[in-house]
Amino acid sequence: MSDDYDLASPGATELFESLRAFGYDLPTALADIIDNSITARARNVWVDMHWAGPHSRIMIRDDGCGMTEDALRQAMKPGSLSPLADRPKDDLGRFGLGMKTASISQCRCLTVLSRTERSAAVLRRWDLDYIASTGTGEWRLLKRPDLLSPEDHARLDCQKSGTILFWDRLDALVGSAPADDETAQRHFRERADAVKHHLAMVFHRFLKGRGAVTIHMNGRPIEPWDPFLEDINFTEPLSAETLNAEGERAEIKPFVLPHHSRLTPDQHAAAAGPNGWNAHQGFYIYRNRRLLVAGDWLGLGMQKEEHFKLARIRIDLANSADLLWQIDVKKSRARPPAVLRSDLQRIARTTRNRASSIYRHRGKIIQRQLGDREAFLWTHLTKHGKSFYRINRDHPLVRKVLEVAQERAPIRALFSLIEQTVPAPLIVINNAETPDAFGQPFDGAPAELRAAMKAVFNAMVEDGRDRAEAARALLLMEPFSSWPEVVTAFLDEVAREAAKSAR
Repeated sequence: MSDDYDLASPGATELFESLRAFGYDLPTALADIIDNSITARARNVWVDMHWAGPHSRIMIRDDGCGMTEDALRQAMKPGSLSPLADRPKDDLGRFGLGMKTASISQCRCLTVLSRTERSAAVLRRWDLDYIASTGTGEWRLLKRPDLLSPEDHARLDCQKSGTILFWDRLDALVGSAPADDETAQRHFRERADAVKHHLAMVFHRFLKGRGAVTIHMNGRPIEPWDPFLEDINFTEPLSAETLNAEGERAEIKPFVLPHHSRLTPDQHAAAAGPNGWNAHQGFYIYRNRRLLVAGDWLGLGMQKEEHFKLARIRIDLANSADLLWQIDVKKSRARPPAVLRSDLQRIARTTRNRASSIYRHRGKIIQRQLGDREAFLWTHLTKHGKSFYRINRDHPLVRKVLEVAQERAPIRALFSLIEQTVPAPLIVINNAETPDAFGQPFDGAPAELRAAMKAVFNAMVEDGRDRAEAARALLLMEPFSSWPEVVTAFLDEVAREAAKSAR
C-alpha cells in the first residue's frame, strides 16, 4: 500500500445503479445503440420488442462488421474510450459509455453476442442482479456461451458478421406486470410506436439516398421523417452560412416550411413530427448527419410561438465539436459556444421573420388577386389600439342572406352579437396550450364543405357573376382555397350540368 494514495475503486453494484440514472428514455436509449451499428458499417438494423410480461425482451441486431473477443471485452467496459481521444470522422460515439448506460437504463441484464467474418461468435453479459448477489463489489463480466439459448445463438448464424444486444428484465418499461396485463401491454406498444417515430427522426438522413441504412422495427422498415420537407416544392430554403469557432466549422441552413394551405392533410400531419408543429420549430443540430436536437432555440432568448412554427434551421457539426458544443452523453442536448451566439441569433431572427410573414399573411396572394372585398368571411379591424373581428358584409353568401331576408334587423343583430362575443381570450389560451389541436376548416366534413361551396358559388352566379369568373373566385376564396381538389371536382360537376342544360 502506497503512502501517497489510496485505491478507491468504485463498487460495481453502486456505480451501475448510478449509471442507470443518466436520464435516458427508451427511444433515446435505442438510438444510442443504433449509433454503434451505423459506426460498425451496418446496412441493416433490426429492433424487435417482444411482449411477455416480466419476460419481455428487446433485441437489437445489425449486420455490421462485428467484434472479436478482445474488442467485445473492451466495448463492455464502462468508459471504454476517453472522450478526449481522436476518433474516425464518421464515428457516432464519444464517451465510451453509450452501449452500457443506454442498455442498463432500460434493463437489468444486458447480453451482447457478436461475430466478425474471420472470428467465431463471442458473448459477454452484464447482469446487475448477479453482481449485487455476490456481495463483493467486483466487476464480473459473464461470458459462458450457455447464458443464451441455442435459438438465440442461431439468430447470428445466418450472417457473416454482426452484433446482437439482448435486453432482459426490462424493469424500466415492464416491471413485474404479468403477461395478461392489458394496460401494461398497451403501454409497451405505445412505447414501441414512440421508438419508431424517434428513430425515423434521428436517423432520417441515413435512411434515404445512396448507401442508405434500413432500420426494421418489429419486422417493418422505418420511413424517414425529414423535418425540412426538402422534397416539397413550397418549402423555402434560405441562404446557407458557415460559422467558425475554435477551428470547428458549423454549417447553417435555414428553411421556412410551407403554410398548411400548401400541404395535403397527410403532409401537414406528417410534418408536425412526434411532438407537434410548435415543439419542432427552431434549430436542428446534427453531428455526422445524426440528429441530436430536434427543434430548440438554444437558449438564445427566443420563445416557441405559434407564428414562428414554420421556421426550422439545420446545423451540421463534426464529431470533433462535441466538447465545444457541450454535447451530453445521451446525445440529446447541445449548447452553442458563446462566440457564435450573436450570429445564431441573427440567423434565427431572419428565419423567424420570414416564417411569421408566411404564417400571418398567407392570404396575401389571394388578397392581391381577389381583394379584401370578398376573399374572407372575417375581417380584422383595429380601433383605439384594440383588435376586433367583423363578419364581412361583402362576402357573397353574407350579401345574399341579407338581400333575400324579409327582415334584416334580426340578422344584423345576430351578426353584431356574434362579432361582439368572439371568444378571443379562450382561443388564445387554447392555441397556446394545444397549438396543433385546431383542425383545418371542414376537415372530416366533406358534405358540409360541399354544401357551403355550392351555396357561395350559387350566390355569386345569382348576383350576376359569370360562371367561369365565379369558379376562379371560389378557388381563391378562404377556406375553399385549402381544398383545391374538392373545388375542382365540384366545378367539373357544375360544368357537366351546364353542358347537359345546353343540350
